[in-house]
Amino acid sequence: MKNPISAGISPLLSVRDLQVHFSTPTGPVRAVAGVSFDLQPGETLGLVGESGCGKTVTALSILRLLPPATSEMTGEIRFRGEDLAACSDSRLRQIRGDRIAMVFQEPMTALNPVLTIGDQVMEALCLHRGLTHAEARREAALALTRVGLPEAETRLKQYPHQLSGGLRQRALIAMALACEPEVLIADEPTTALDVTIQAQILALLASLQAQMGMAVLFITHNLGIVAQSADRVAVMYAGLIVETAPTPALFKQPGHPYTRGLLSSVPKLDFHRPPGGGLPAIKGHVPQEPPPGCLFRDRCPDARAVCEEEPPWLEVGREHLVRCWNFA
Repeated sequence: MKNPISAGISPLLSVRDLQVHFSTPTGPVRAVAGVSFDLQPGETLGLVGESGCGKTVTALSILRLLPPATSEMTGEIRFRGEDLAACSDSRLRQIRGDRIAMVFQEPMTALNPVLTIGDQVMEALCLHRGLTHAEARREAALALTRVGLPEAETRLKQYPHQLSGGLRQRALIAMALACEPEVLIADEPTTALDVTIQAQILALLASLQAQMGMAVLFITHNLGIVAQSADRVAVMYAGLIVETAPTPALFKQPGHPYTRGLLSSVPKLDFHRPPGGGLPAIKGHVPQEPPPGCLFRDRCPDARAVCEEEPPWLEVGREHLVRCWNFA
């Protein structure tokens, strides 16, 4: 199956066989093992998995933000047909922050502490739109207002430490959306925020996406957020996507044992803990050196001898594909 992670004919963003290795004193370490997916105009794709499975590395690779001295990336990353993995640094700077933008993890640390909020929002406007300082300041105030930051003119003069976590996250979103990108990569945008602020940020992103018509790659380990926000889901394990499906189908009938394990680990209101027991959990840990064949086989309750061979993509429903021998 040549193009398994696709929901249409002409994707806005297309990633093919992305592989990333990092150099270490003991040798190269594989962080991403051949990821492929498509992102259609206006849709939200949720990329989910445990911490350390390669989600953030995948996101940083799309914009080529990994340190070149210690990382090696191969594969294709096409935006409107143009391969970002092969384009020049100057061309990438034209696209990055303008047509593709990113909201980074950890609002407490993602902003530059020595620059005002205004300076940080204005930077992209001056660079990509060629605005004067006065014009960029007006646009920055509008961007802060659009994301619900009160007293925008005052916020422009403030430094990150003067804002709460929720307001910092709104400032990060304002920075990312100032140039009205076609693609937004949101990497754990609600991490470190309390649940009420999380709900506000998710509602804000959904509203802005509807207004601007942008596509969103939503990276998270929170399946509740995925259920609420994503049109499609790609489940990632040990640097590889192991299942992809429309969101309702994935939650109704998960195919891969890893996906089922993730879903069973989510606390439910009607959950009754057995005496001396706790929440269901996936045994073991993500392997630092993945085994041959199915990457999940050492932790899988359904593993068989055939799992020592690499499973192909298998179709288990409409646009629902799984890498698992149990469906062969």
